[in-house]
Amino acid sequence: MQTRNPDPTAEDDSQSAARRIQRLSLHLTPAAISPDDHRQISRLECAKAAAKLNVDTKSLSSYMRGKHREIQDKVMDYFNSRPDLQTPVEILKDDHRELCMRQLTGLVKEAGIRPFRYVVEDPAKYFAVLEAVGSVDMSLGIKMGVQYSLWGGSVINLGTKKHKDKYFDGIDNLEYPGCFAMTELHHGSNVQGLQTMATFDPITDEFVIDTPNDGAIKWWIGNAAVHGKFATVFAKLMLPTHDKRGVSDMGVHAFIVPIRDMKTHQTLPGIEINDCGHKVGLNGVDNGALRFRAVRIPRDNLLNRFGDVSRDGKYTSSLPSINKRFAATLGELVGGRVGLAYSSGSVLKVAGTIAIRYSLLRQQFGPPKQPEVSILDYQSQQHKLMPMLASTYAFHFATLHLVEKYSEMKKTHDEQLVADVHSLSAGLKAYVTSYTAKSLSICREACGGHGYAAVNRFGSLRNDHDIFQTFEGDNTVLLQQVAGDLLKQYKEKFQGGTLTVTWNYLRESMNSYLSQPNPVTARWESEDHLRDPKFQLDAFRYRTSRLLQSVAVRLRKHSKTLGSFGAWNRCLNHLLTLAESHIESVILAKFIEAVQKYFLVPISASCFTFFLLCFVLVRF
Repeated sequence: MQTRNPDPTAEDDSQSAARRIQRLSLHLTPAAISPDDHRQISRLECAKAAAKLNVDTKSLSSYMRGKHREIQDKVMDYFNSRPDLQTPVEILKDDHRELCMRQLTGLVKEAGIRPFRYVVEDPAKYFAVLEAVGSVDMSLGIKMGVQYSLWGGSVINLGTKKHKDKYFDGIDNLEYPGCFAMTELHHGSNVQGLQTMATFDPITDEFVIDTPNDGAIKWWIGNAAVHGKFATVFAKLMLPTHDKRGVSDMGVHAFIVPIRDMKTHQTLPGIEINDCGHKVGLNGVDNGALRFRAVRIPRDNLLNRFGDVSRDGKYTSSLPSINKRFAATLGELVGGRVGLAYSSGSVLKVAGTIAIRYSLLRQQFGPPKQPEVSILDYQSQQHKLMPMLASTYAFHFATLHLVEKYSEMKKTHDEQLVADVHSLSAGLKAYVTSYTAKSLSICREACGGHGYAAVNRFGSLRNDHDIFQTFEGDNTVLLQQVAGDLLKQYKEKFQGGTLTVTWNYLRESMNSYLSQPNPVTARWESEDHLRDPKFQLDAFRYRTSRLLQSVAVRLRKHSKTLGSFGAWNRCLNHLLTLAESHIESVILAKFIEAVQKYFLVPISASCFTFFLLCFVLVRF
């Protein structure tokens, strides 16, 4: 006896969705021609078909590289003229560290490029320099970032005029090499849980920096093991009180702490420095561990933009709570996260270029008694590399948008823009670095045995980039921040609040998409429609809206029995999928916007249409 389907509508929708996805797939991979048809190989041969593609490479390069290509050319010209500063394939850790410092010194003092000034005056130009420097040696890019974006950025963004006047020139010209001492052995992502203490001594008008236990040792601190003379140390500010508590915890603040003598470079009293040793990658960066034993610093060394202590020990702040001060502090440090998202896309550009060029030139097998064909002619190789190439373009435009938003934020300090950049940088950093990490292995495999040779860079790129998924925020933690912000916006929308810039599409989607059928199952099947970027973006946004609505319902349900923490953990995979879906929608929107803008000048429309389809299809 045949059982009837209790919900024939659901079955029809499922079959309809499968049919439409199959049709969209066929636009990317046409049906195979019969094996007996001699046209099969000639139709797919990339090397011969390439001549038919009319791409203005000069115009495309100019559009992609933007207005800062001259400074990037200046960086590359300098290192090309100095073979002694190019990193060899085989180099010892200590030699690599010294070479990395000489590379940075040469860039600043010989080439005349001053990255710190761009950090302050033109962040987009700084990130352009960072991209070029990272292509020379990723360790150099990170070391430059530690010096100027982290150490220098913390002084400029968390301090006040007195700190800028005292330290700017020394940071700029490398006389004051420094560190960013936030991470501890027992606390990385949970910055509010840091245990290092800075206790104010009103008698001497000093702060006393202490590491209370082994777990509070500052760990993985770049520039600390060899070159650093200063450190921005993040510690709990403790003020003495006149009650039984003895001290009051004012939350995590940042302090400038000298760690080595300016003349002799010897470690200063009370400071213990150890080397973190050889790492999986980035061995040109001298990561170290810092321990403080009653180290005294002047009261003025408190970076006091968001909170200050007077001579008599009174605490003042324009922000009313520890949480608000902490959020403001981290908000000013988001530049490092922006830089990682942008730099990760640059790593993907390098790896993808190497793999695709090799695949075009490498020939293996072919029809009987005919020349071998390029391995890029094989469908399997195309499926490895073409979606990756499409994603590289998409990531470029999305991270460029992030850089522009960050630059605007630094100029205007608009509160909504600050919140938008914080969430967007978290999502893009997590998504782009995770994708790039997976793609580096695919690129190596796509080049076969030759990809395993160190000279071809896949090993060093993969090892150097791997930590991008962890520092400046663990990717899983960052995606949860994005999901949390989405839920906050969802709640505020239904309470009549305003949505920040990135989330504006949710206003439309929650009003219309959720009351409409799924665009993949209920709309037309024509070629023009399925290739229409608006339809593709609608489908991505519909998915995000559905995920957002469904996870909100689940959280509300589970909170009743498990509490908020337990409910969040029960729905964690759902939340991560929501965050990734949202970021994919943002990336696709920026990709479409950039392509449509570029259509204003002569290009090959079919080329970018193909890239859009590649990006979309692998994410359905």
